[in-house]
Amino acid sequence: MATTLDAVPSSAAAYQVSTLPTQMLGHAVTMPDQVVMREKDFGVWREFTAAEVWDLVLDAAHGLLALGIEVGDRVSIQSENRPEWMILDFATIAVRGITVGFYPTNPTAEVEYLLTDCGSVVHLAEDQEQVDRVLGIDQAAISSVRKVLYCEPRGVRGYDDERLMGWDEFLAIGRDHRAAEAGAVEALMSEARWDDGMTLVYTSGTTGPPKGAMLTHRNVAYSMSLFRHPALRKGFMPSPEDEILCYLPLCHVAERIFSTFHVAEMGLTVNFAESIDTVQANLREVQPTLFFAVPRIWEKLHAGVMIKANDSSPFKKVWLGLGMRLAAVVGREKVANGGLHTIKSRILTAIGRPLVFRALLERIGLRRCIWAGTGAAPIAPEILEFFTGIGVPVYELYGMTENSAIATVNVPGRMKLGTVGEPFGGLELPDSHFRIDDETGEIQVKHPGVFAGYWNKPEQTVETLTEDGWLKTGDVGEWVDGTHVRIVDRIKHIII
Repeated sequence: MATTLDAVPSSAAAYQVSTLPTQMLGHAVTMPDQVVMREKDFGVWREFTAAEVWDLVLDAAHGLLALGIEVGDRVSIQSENRPEWMILDFATIAVRGITVGFYPTNPTAEVEYLLTDCGSVVHLAEDQEQVDRVLGIDQAAISSVRKVLYCEPRGVRGYDDERLMGWDEFLAIGRDHRAAEAGAVEALMSEARWDDGMTLVYTSGTTGPPKGAMLTHRNVAYSMSLFRHPALRKGFMPSPEDEILCYLPLCHVAERIFSTFHVAEMGLTVNFAESIDTVQANLREVQPTLFFAVPRIWEKLHAGVMIKANDSSPFKKVWLGLGMRLAAVVGREKVANGGLHTIKSRILTAIGRPLVFRALLERIGLRRCIWAGTGAAPIAPEILEFFTGIGVPVYELYGMTENSAIATVNVPGRMKLGTVGEPFGGLELPDSHFRIDDETGEIQVKHPGVFAGYWNKPEQTVETLTEDGWLKTGDVGEWVDGTHVRIVDRIKHIII
């Protein structure tokens, strides 16, 4: 099928507010043949160019308009990571709707709560299992849900429910609407405002039912202003040449930032992992240049190396043992130097890379990795030392949904092991403030990335902000050397 771009308007520069959809339009116009997504289908990686993705986004956006979506309506998604997730996300934001992601594993009771709490109008369920969760809910309880889209027709075709609509049929009605109402989506995009809500990200609900944290275009733009800052990666700027692996749930703010927001901001290539179980195999295939992982993934990669070493032949054990000792020394040297090489570590790396490190990185899947990050939980310092030693710079950072994941980050040359870094990476960003409360030790932030509030929960929103507008993170921190921050507890565990 030929890819076309609707004529009104033809450039992202024509829009007053830079949103994720306007950025994707910009890529389609300026680099239409750039591959921005890959999905493995029957063992073969299928590629989607920027122009093809924008064409699908327009079809989906018109499909939403055909289904009666209005400004501010919520569109929910329960699916594993796949192109349809991201395409519907962009499409929803393009028509000034609000995307709401669910975890693929949310059971029926939780799906009912989320659908009713956010008042979803259109819901995407990936396959029969997730369709059944919605159909198992009393329709009167989720009366706002007018359509249930599905990606995989197997097992669903025989269902008799007027709310059901397959993805292909959805795109088809979108193409019909696009032909009849050309420019309707672009007109809505041009009306976007910085304070428009664009997504609800539901928190874990550790102190009660999950709450939908609303992020706006302003929040996302602020977040990406830091993630694209050259100082964050010592002059390295992500570009269309870069590759990432999308595998953490897209409903989580971390994956949304490192995949959806990054592809829109930088035009790089998002590779969708087949599943969480195939991450290591997919890493070896893709060899991403940027990689974010929670500590559990880093620990799993490290354990895989150790197990392989123990199962090797006597000769390989000696060889790998030498490499591990070199990596340990290199890691300690670099960590002591803020993450940068010393003369000693450069010499040892020059010896270890051709002997062991290169093959090891190839096997792990991080041979081309230029920058890697970790967060969301504590990580053992020895894990970071190991990866730093073999040539993968892993930087610990800290943030949360309510502050668009922007609080502290370690940066090259200033990394301190055992800390989550410096506020805003040590950068002087306009209107950005960070403090640790003198009485409680609570970390508090105030910047344009602080969320717009919890959906339909004004009291909880008020409770999470100080009287002068600072976000109370609920995390207790302490200063390290007056510059870096260490997380030591949760505020609810502290008795004053």
